Amino acid sequence: MTTKQILDYVKQHPLQKVKLAITDIDGILRGKYVSTEKFLSIVDGTFGFCDVVFGWDSNDVAYDNSKFTGWHTGYPDALVRVDLNTFRKIPWEMDVPFFLGEFVNAKNEPNPICPRQLLNKVKATAEKEGFTPYFSQEFEWFNFSETPESFHAKGYKDPTPLTPGMFGYSVLRSSLKNEFFTDLFELLRKFDVPIEGLHTETGPGTYEAAIQYGLLIPSADRAVLFKSAVKEIAYKHGIMASFMAKWNENLPGCSGHVHQSLWDKASKKNLFYDEKDKLKMSETMKSYIAGQLHCLPFMLPMLAPTINSYKRLVEGAWAPTTLTWSVDNRTVALRALPGGSKATRLETRVVGSDSNPYLAMAACLAAGLYGVRKKMKLKQPASVGNGYRDLSNGTLPRNLWEATQAMKESPVAAELFGKEFVEHFAASREWEWKQFSKVVTDWEMKRYFEII
Repeated sequence: MTTKQILDYVKQHPLQKVKLAITDIDGILRGKYVSTEKFLSIVDGTFGFCDVVFGWDSNDVAYDNSKFTGWHTGYPDALVRVDLNTFRKIPWEMDVPFFLGEFVNAKNEPNPICPRQLLNKVKATAEKEGFTPYFSQEFEWFNFSETPESFHAKGYKDPTPLTPGMFGYSVLRSSLKNEFFTDLFELLRKFDVPIEGLHTETGPGTYEAAIQYGLLIPSADRAVLFKSAVKEIAYKHGIMASFMAKWNENLPGCSGHVHQSLWDKASKKNLFYDEKDKLKMSETMKSYIAGQLHCLPFMLPMLAPTINSYKRLVEGAWAPTTLTWSVDNRTVALRALPGGSKATRLETRVVGSDSNPYLAMAACLAAGLYGVRKKMKLKQPASVGNGYRDLSNGTLPRNLWEATQAMKESPVAAELFGKEFVEHFAASREWEWKQFSKVVTDWEMKRYFEII
């Protein structure tokens, strides 16, 4: 749609309101409704949005270690610019117009803390170097026969799965709750978040969806909106959807694998494919993989951002633990998929479903480009068989604290993502660790209360 067509739709919508949203550091959509009149007054400029969204955690508790904002700054408004290219109609809200925004400073320059702006920055680097990135993200998540009220009444314990049993790729289970299944497919398509596939995964009430592959920023927008849209559609069916990385120690976790490739801007060819290579992988793709292997230890918090993320990254649970790569092997960190001139791509399997898609994609692309820029050679051989047992290149950090310290101390992380972003993001992850460290868990009570 043209700008005029978009604005005409907004003006003519009978509800005379617009929904606006941005993402915070954790990838959570924060937003508001504004009147049509208000929207038209800001569409060519900016509007104010309290910068506390970068000063608190996922539970709205204010950080005490942030320089960017806090009690010491008084939590002023930050400026947000609406991106008209993100226009959508919300099909489960009477087609109300919806837009995403991104943070800028008083000079209309990108705010370095804003996740979407970080991805824009990495994209600009790729384009300057002659590459057009194509990305997509796939998600696994659990669905529960709960409402926010019922789960709260249970003390956030023992949620009831939507369906019982380990029914991966099940035709039976997809028909059992077909009204919800169908709504996901159809409503997401109408919301311009088209999915290529939707199926049940291994686990009670578990689904997996692959979002359509595309240009970097639209793909990241779709991934961000997918998570929130799934939750909203689930509410309509009396269901709670959770993208938590690992809700039950006895069940597989939830991944958010990122698929990626680089294309030549001029010739529009997939630069990861080489017909003459034994593996059909170009030197560009090999350097890209080498760059990610090199950077994974210190960009991990951008792929696994919570305490819970590291409960997923355990051996034998369909998530990687080692710094490994291979061709079409689901036990390694980086799964190369050389499938022809159009389909050849890399799948970064470390990424969790709980990640912020803007940050996950920014990390993957920046690390890959680093390898290409440095002409890094993929000296590490492909893992054969069980990648969990291939310790030749080391293992991933074991928890959020280790991963955050590695990122905080890395000059390469500062080079790729900017010193100001790394400082703020690392502080937010240290805050997360601090909140967890002071909590007495059920595990501790069961283990120590009586016997010690």
